[in-house]
Amino acid sequence: MKAYERLLNYVVVRTPSDENSETLPSSACQFNLARLLEKEMMEMGLSDVHLDEQCYLYGRLPATPGYENKDCIGFIAHMDTVADFCHSDIHPVITENYNGEDLALKNSGRVLSVQDFPHLKELKGRTLITTDGTTVLGADDKAGIAEILTMIERIQAENIPHGPISVAFTPDEEIGTGASHFNVEEFGAKYAYTLDGDTEGEIQYESFNACKAVFDIKGFNVHPGSSKDTMINASLVAMEINQMLPGMETPRGTEDYEGFYHLTNMSGDVAFAQTSYIVRDHNAASFEARKNTLRLIEKNLNEKWGEGTVQLTITEQYRNMAEIISGCMFLIDYAKRACEQADVAPLILPIRGGTDGSQLSFKGLPCPNLGTGGHAYHGPYEHITVEGMEKSVDVIVELVKLFA
Repeated sequence: MKAYERLLNYVVVRTPSDENSETLPSSACQFNLARLLEKEMMEMGLSDVHLDEQCYLYGRLPATPGYENKDCIGFIAHMDTVADFCHSDIHPVITENYNGEDLALKNSGRVLSVQDFPHLKELKGRTLITTDGTTVLGADDKAGIAEILTMIERIQAENIPHGPISVAFTPDEEIGTGASHFNVEEFGAKYAYTLDGDTEGEIQYESFNACKAVFDIKGFNVHPGSSKDTMINASLVAMEINQMLPGMETPRGTEDYEGFYHLTNMSGDVAFAQTSYIVRDHNAASFEARKNTLRLIEKNLNEKWGEGTVQLTITEQYRNMAEIISGCMFLIDYAKRACEQADVAPLILPIRGGTDGSQLSFKGLPCPNLGTGGHAYHGPYEHITVEGMEKSVDVIVELVKLFA
């Protein structure tokens, strides 16, 4: 089966994670895909296939006889998608021989435009897979799952000699907890790669340092006609918080190694308001400085409006995995060689986000990230090409050969 055919089977199984949930996994629907994958892995002849009660799915391809002493290499992808644009059935759309120009996404009123996504011109002539413009596609990260299992199938069909290979599919990556309950010992690999990137050939080992920051603002609500020097409007204080942050240090205004504050949600009224941010920076010192800026805002506004008006809660999410990968850079060298052997240009880029590999690296499993061939994740403009997926499969097949 081709990787894109697997992807088409997987994306119609909706698996949005839920950041407000207290269950593990955060959404029961993730088990629907996990059970489908569990059955497929067993039918492929993988050993030690195990789906645990928290929706982590593990499996292993034993080494070719004579290669048992090779390092076990692992491949990981996540089953969940973002919750945004994932509230209705997903209908993938295939456009063969794409012309590299603006593409209307069915009758949604949305257009996949070259102005917004200049790389589309480079996809001319390929087979493009998009949404109908009303939902996410789910290639993040079901493309990674499809490519890993297609790699296993190809190795088996072509009798490619290999060392032991471990496979795992995780829940809840999109809400930052995908690796929280990952069983590194059961996984059994010494090194691993996540397939959770964008363009085929991407090799990433530098991620953000990341945290979530929530401001709870307690207002003082009295009748507006008699509120002089008395009312504290919580919603206005929330706006004040945002105005105290650097206006250009948002995702729209930053790139490469530049960090940001990203307002993800705000709600409230006069009596109570809440603003939620994610904070990102590749540099550890700059990351600490950003958190200190938030603490200073809390301090100054409480001095202005009264103690207890503003309460800041900072929740650490993940750290820059370059701290760990820098000690085993051969993983990056192997990935570069695998790209070259697969006739794919290697693209070593920082991750402007995080992957399960960020946390797993600090759990003792060094885990760089590789591209899957997808683009414009987390919204209705998400798209991927058949050819990009096949190239990504080629890359990890070559990686397996190198480790053998």
